[in-house]
Amino acid sequence: MWFRGREAHSRSIAKAISWRLTGSFDTFVIGWIVTGRTAVAGTIAATELLTKIVLYYVHERAWAFIPWGHRGGETSEKPYPNTSSELSTPTSTPSLP
Repeated sequence: MWFRGREAHSRSIAKAISWRLTGSFDTFVIGWIVTGRTAVAGTIAATELLTKIVLYYVHERAWAFIPWGHRGGETSEKPYPNTSSELSTPTSTPSLP
């Protein structure tokens, strides 16, 4: 696919969906309190559910490119090995001063 990072795309999608379900419930409750109408609150929550899943997924995958804050070192240019020989090649650990 078009983003390569430390997490599988399926993990980012699962996180986006679980977060949006939580956020959409919150949006529904706030919409219901403000309007007093469950139909309007449901329409608002359903609309933002779909749009924000896509926005969160793109945001999450873009952040996968940023090495800042990752534990265990910098992100390499090739986050996933391409061949079986790369899987078995040991990597050196940088020594600390």
